Amino acid sequence: MFKNLKLEEETENIREPGAAELPNQKKKKKKKNGVPDRWLDYRCTGLRIPGTRFIAFKVPLNPSLNCQVPESDSFGFWDLMDSLESQNQKLGLIIDLTFTTRYYKLTDVPQTWSYIKILTKGHQVPSDAAILSFKRATRQFLKENQDNNKLIGVHCTHGLNRTGYLVCRYLIDVDGLDPAVAVKLFNSCRGHDIERQNYLKDLQQGAKRSNEGIDEPEVKSTRGLAVDRPPRTGISTEDRPESDCKGDSGPSEGKHKDMRRPSGSDHREKTQSTGEKRPPGNRRRQKGDHKSRDRPPQSRLPPTLPLALYVWSPAAPKSDNKL
Repeated sequence: MFKNLKLEEETENIREPGAAELPNQKKKKKKKNGVPDRWLDYRCTGLRIPGTRFIAFKVPLNPSLNCQVPESDSFGFWDLMDSLESQNQKLGLIIDLTFTTRYYKLTDVPQTWSYIKILTKGHQVPSDAAILSFKRATRQFLKENQDNNKLIGVHCTHGLNRTGYLVCRYLIDVDGLDPAVAVKLFNSCRGHDIERQNYLKDLQQGAKRSNEGIDEPEVKSTRGLAVDRPPRTGISTEDRPESDCKGDSGPSEGKHKDMRRPSGSDHREKTQSTGEKRPPGNRRRQKGDHKSRDRPPQSRLPPTLPLALYVWSPAAPKSDNKL
């Protein structure tokens, strides 16, 4: 399945599996290594959609990407967990709709959560195969979690357009909601309105998609691999760019303020007198945290699984790998 499919984690130049490759499409897109465009413009998390298990949020970033935004605007999986706990909610499954693997790995996902990736291209209405896969993942989770109230977290890049389309498509096709009601419900819980007009037109005027086969599981979800909350990044607030993020108006707003060290409490703030040379043996210690010996060694981190074990696409042929 993945022998001939080359996915680069630093780029979103991924051809949708099963799609015909254009002969003149030889140029590679420019590699993107930074924070997604307009990521700061959207609230981190929404609210649980009443009467459902769905909650939408923008893509959580790995620590290296979070270093590139103001500390108050950083958003990773542990921030997501804190936000959900403040809403008295627990997450059970993450459905990742991004068309790249560069934002995070399974080693960033808490092991208490299950994870499924459905490669979904942006800007265009998701294919019937992607819609069916989303329905199957949702139905399978609901079937296996009838005895609890855990949520299904859905995200694309901004947690809005692809996410909103597929959540609304499920509410319309499976739960029987009126399209206008479904869209309004999603928008109010997300805190942003779905922007893509082609998505809205298909939801409100397009035909319902078939629910045939939605009770047939397509792939088993994978558990996250992160055991402990990682330490905060060493970049100070002063070194980060200024914030222009709209932020969250919900429970997660100001989530980092109480976690910052008070000024003067960090031994690294001590400065040397002019001209004084630092002993060679202390150079590395001064850069690191004096509590670093209490952190688990790097070798304890679980290895990153091969891409085929946790990335899958509804349009791709069946893999020989047994998940």
